[in-house]
Amino acid sequence: MADLATRARTLLDLHEAPGILTLTNVWDVVSATVVASTPGVRALATASHSIAATFGYEDGENIPLDLHLDMVERIVRAVDVPVSMDLEAGYGDAGETARRAIGVGVVGGNLEDQMKPLDEAVAAVEAVLRAGRDAGIDFVLNARTDAFVRAAPDADHDAVLGEAITRGQAYLAVGAPVVFVPRVVAREDVVALVDAFGPRKLTLISVPGASLPARELEALGVARVSTGPFTQRVALTALQDAATEMVAGGTLPTGTRPLN
Repeated sequence: MADLATRARTLLDLHEAPGILTLTNVWDVVSATVVASTPGVRALATASHSIAATFGYEDGENIPLDLHLDMVERIVRAVDVPVSMDLEAGYGDAGETARRAIGVGVVGGNLEDQMKPLDEAVAAVEAVLRAGRDAGIDFVLNARTDAFVRAAPDADHDAVLGEAITRGQAYLAVGAPVVFVPRVVAREDVVALVDAFGPRKLTLISVPGASLPARELEALGVARVSTGPFTQRVALTALQDAATEMVAGGTLPTGTRPLN
């Protein structure tokens, strides 16, 4: 496996390259090795929601950090590609959590702002970036704003978009390489965010049945698209469908592959 600094530089280069970086989020060693062995996959990202669910915890920093990091470390050791971790909101100390993640081999990460006061959110971004510098790596922080996630159903759309832009620009200004704006699916919002942040600075999550295809996001200047908890839901849907078919007297799906 390449050294930490090389993996970090590789992950940063993938975000800055002309082609969009697609990250299929993983949650344990077998999901990580299956995705990493898929042709065209160049990096991995973990999904905190999915890791928490694996151990029976609700999302939102309910899984103990030690347990979360243990799974992420197992994933890092199992693959030869750079790994980005979902740091959630930093578990109360974003800089220390980032340092611990780097210690297990992580070279990038998401950090939620949870719509905290902007100065606090910016300070957390700076703390994570400082942890990367202290470790001698270009830590690829995917600075997340929850402007759309936490907006009230009747919130003024333009105001929500404006808040996402303000926060994203603030994170970019202190050195975050990219900004993550989950729940954005409309083409006009994607265009507005790319215009505000610049090309290759926006990252999104692909929402089943709602998001634009990755190739279209690439054409619009999006840096990265990931899958969050949805890939685990894809796997669980297939599992439930197979169980339903068996209970009904059928058989397992034709074409099932020996991937483990």
